[in-house]
Amino acid sequence: MQHSKLRMDADNAFLRTQTQSSVRNRISSETEVLNQAREAKTARLKALRLEKEALERETLATNPPESSRQRPKTP
Repeated sequence: MQHSKLRMDADNAFLRTQTQSSVRNRISSETEVLNQAREAKTARLKALRLEKEALERETLATNPPESSRQRPKTP
């Protein structure tokens, strides 16, 4: 009887450890997926921002803004 009680306690301890390990692995895996998604989104947004800034620089180079101050007319 004692042997089977020890065996059941050991089996239960092993199952607890195994369950904790699988939960930890699942959480780690989910975290990694979220991190990869965030990094991909950040890279996409950065590329869009850089493209927009380059287009704005190009537009300013070809069409400089008109001066908002008018020169006084000389008589």
